[in-house]
Amino acid sequence: MLIGRSPVRISFGGGGTDLPAYYEQFGGEVLSVSINKYFYTILGARHDGRVQVISSDLRVFESWKDIANLPIQDSELEIPLAAIKDLGGNLAVDLFLASEIPPGTGLGSSASVCVNIIKTLTHYLHRPISKYDLAERAFHIARNTLHKRVGKQDEYAAAFGGLNYITFSSDGSVQVEPVHLDEIVLREFQSSLMLFFTGSAHHSWTILAEQEKSTRSHSGGTLEALHEVKALATKMRRALEMGKIDEFGRLLDEGWRAKRRVSDKISTPRIDHLYMRAREAGAIGGKITGAGGGGFLLLCCEPPFQQQVREALAEEGVQEMNFAFDFQGAQVIVNDPFIDGDVQGGKQWIFVPASIGAR
Repeated sequence: MLIGRSPVRISFGGGGTDLPAYYEQFGGEVLSVSINKYFYTILGARHDGRVQVISSDLRVFESWKDIANLPIQDSELEIPLAAIKDLGGNLAVDLFLASEIPPGTGLGSSASVCVNIIKTLTHYLHRPISKYDLAERAFHIARNTLHKRVGKQDEYAAAFGGLNYITFSSDGSVQVEPVHLDEIVLREFQSSLMLFFTGSAHHSWTILAEQEKSTRSHSGGTLEALHEVKALATKMRRALEMGKIDEFGRLLDEGWRAKRRVSDKISTPRIDHLYMRAREAGAIGGKITGAGGGGFLLLCCEPPFQQQVREALAEEGVQEMNFAFDFQGAQVIVNDPFIDGDVQGGKQWIFVPASIGAR
């Protein structure tokens, strides 16, 4: 049996510049961090030529045979089906899928699902894959197989883990550069961040499709706003490297105001109200995670004011989600052939008699 996991992420600055419509013209830059909220794939072997997938989040169960001839669009489990088909489809396994984060919350969960399934399956098939290739393969599936209007940052965050500055070149190549902070600054930075679920999950395909159209046509103020969003990502990185957390918070607020100009669907009256309450209670800055429209409200707030912010948002029926940074990225965390007797699912173990081990 194998168990793989991959993290979701928080994007601080540069979101939207990782879409092909933007980076193919101007290059993109994103500052993000992965967090310890994970998507899990549990894989067990079968011997009947079928693939069975159970999703606890979607509450969907499907069993397939002859996957190569199955249409992806007819399945609620399109991501695992597309990943299996992309790897050749010659599998007989049980897959149980579960997440600590509900879908549509702006933390890159869909990308984490795809990255995690590919990581687990390639490990099972003994096909080593680099983090770059893992992220690119997941992006290819989302963009070209499932035809989702998505950017690249989520796949790279899930594959690599950590606090990264990710650059997207016009030719499609990507460079992931870890942002190294002094240990004290890193702890201070992590302790200054808060996440609150706004109570509305969503899929951002409509927002992203609209953004791509406006970017390619250079219409409205979308392009100018995205240029500003990208520039602010660089400033955020510099602020962190200098240990200026308060400056980072102010830039986060500036970035949110710029991001709201990308599309009128990014914020809502409810989100604006929650953000206003948080700022009045002491938060320095914040933003909605992901493309917007719902999900989690990220705030940067000095610890002495955090309880006031919690109380203010609790009055609005909004609860906080605790988290920490993840620096591992996608990985297989359990590899045990003895659980289901599948020698392909684990390494060979050699037992040494106790009398020998005691010498």
